[in-house]
Amino acid sequence: MAEHKVAIEWKRNTRDFVYETYDRTYAITYSGGKTIQASNPPEYFGKVEFPNPEELLVSALSSCYMQTFLAVACKHGFIIDNYLDKATGKTGKNEKGKNCITEINLNIKVTFSGTHKPDSTALNKMRDKAHEYCFISNTINSSLTINIQE
Repeated sequence: MAEHKVAIEWKRNTRDFVYETYDRTYAITYSGGKTIQASNPPEYFGKVEFPNPEELLVSALSSCYMQTFLAVACKHGFIIDNYLDKATGKTGKNEKGKNCITEINLNIKVTFSGTHKPDSTALNKMRDKAHEYCFISNTINSSLTINIQE
């Protein structure tokens, strides 16, 4: 299997380190060399103009599901011209009372073309198969290892 490497780096850019005022902006560098800026959500003193970890999780699931759905549809002989997902994630408390993303909704609109278009039964089967094979769908409850170095 493949290994996916991401580097996360935050640097203090202020003289002080006060909880309410330190900058939450950080850099994410992907294995291909692309770097993006990210931050906390605004309610946790982050900057609204940057993606936050919760949005990145929702976008990871949405994009992985999309790629899987496109592959499933293609293998079934369907032609897709456009795929739009207006995904949402909601935060709340889990059964242990911990803050987490409690719900992710993928709100997808697919435009098919050609003479061979899926009926509702075929569309539902493709939806379920894509969910079954989506890496991120299958990862959400995986184990977590945290290594901290100073």
